[in-house]
Amino acid sequence: MKRLVDRLTPARVLVLGFAALILAGAILLMLPVSTYTGISLLDALFTATSAVCVTGLVVVDTGTFFTPFGQIVIMCLIQVGGLGFMTAGTVIFVMLGRKISLKERLVIQEALNQMTLSGLIRLTKKIILFTFFLEALGALFLSTRFVPIYGWKTGLYYSVFHSISAFCNAGFDLMGGFRSLTIFNDDYVVMSTIMFLFLLGGLGFTVLLEVQQKRNLRKLSLHSKIVLASSFILLVLGTAAVLTLESANPESLGSMGIFSRLINALFTAATPRTAGFSVLPTDGLQDATLYFLMGLMFIGASPASTGGGIKTTSFSAIIIAVLSIIRGQEEVFVFRRRLPFVIVNKALSIIVVSIILVFVVSLLLTITESARFLEILFETISAFGTVGLSAGLTTELSAAGRFLIIITMFAGRVGPLTLTLALAQALKKKAPFRYPEERILVG
Repeated sequence: MKRLVDRLTPARVLVLGFAALILAGAILLMLPVSTYTGISLLDALFTATSAVCVTGLVVVDTGTFFTPFGQIVIMCLIQVGGLGFMTAGTVIFVMLGRKISLKERLVIQEALNQMTLSGLIRLTKKIILFTFFLEALGALFLSTRFVPIYGWKTGLYYSVFHSISAFCNAGFDLMGGFRSLTIFNDDYVVMSTIMFLFLLGGLGFTVLLEVQQKRNLRKLSLHSKIVLASSFILLVLGTAAVLTLESANPESLGSMGIFSRLINALFTAATPRTAGFSVLPTDGLQDATLYFLMGLMFIGASPASTGGGIKTTSFSAIIIAVLSIIRGQEEVFVFRRRLPFVIVNKALSIIVVSIILVFVVSLLLTITESARFLEILFETISAFGTVGLSAGLTTELSAAGRFLIIITMFAGRVGPLTLTLALAQALKKKAPFRYPEERILVG
């Protein structure tokens, strides 16, 4: 057994850790105390996977199907899944006085997408404290709206649940009726607080801590500059696209005033970055809007964050490389820094593998499900990007379809991490010789 454990690579530890957490969550959700009417193994597994992978896709209504105990189980799964089980485990080990081994540090390094092993434990502690502080602050703001509506006990509980769900980019809600936050699309405090939380959670812990420490954009690392710049550009483009495409749609922005249109469009453009909350009915959006949102969902959040997708840095690296080629530059430059081609190759590999995964799953779903292809593709990308938005297909999925989405959510959460590590290990092994070079025609 010890030999087997020693042979586990950090990538395998991450995969097995997430799988074990999902299985434990599914078992807890199947307990009679967790639901009012009982739940099947497949639905419990689907819910647990969605919570641990901070996706938000649900086949049963969280607010009415699960008891408070079941909802708390889901909330805990979201918290641990959002932070990463190794991050949460590290804090527990430190509190118990247990030393963190080198292998455990390697897993933490991979989970947090760090370049070196130095300062990992200190970074982990800061991440935990920063997370709890922001979630507590978010719960405080939400309580000013939820307590007057639901009373002190339920209002505070709803505030904590939705604050954790928002910061972890999970998208789970307790409003009932699969409505998400559509009943609050005229409540600027709720929308602003939720959006503030999931945008911060999607930037990545390392970026947040660096901004907090340096407090000067010019002194930030190249990674942080690319994350902030790409996130801002995508948010602006997304808002403009939603405003343009939905302003005449009576089922979404058509009946709203100018300011309400702006903030609802902003929220709708921000939430595909793996948040999963919605203030507009997703199944009422135009097909063009859904298509655009799929692009945002595929890109997702940033590395070392609570979100999924191919990540903003992978997308930015490829775009920057393409622009460099168009300009005739032999190397890739951005913010007066040279980007190594090894980074571009990693980003390209992640994107290609992700496209293949989405293609295969959506193809299989067209066989197992009787729905429009746009709805199937939207569901697949939402699961891969751990977003949680749905055009109404999730509850209608067959058993085979639910199983496929479970696999997609799991792959979307741990796939890019394990792929990055595999590439990093492969690149360290230099061949003892080089083959002769020969060119081919492309384009």
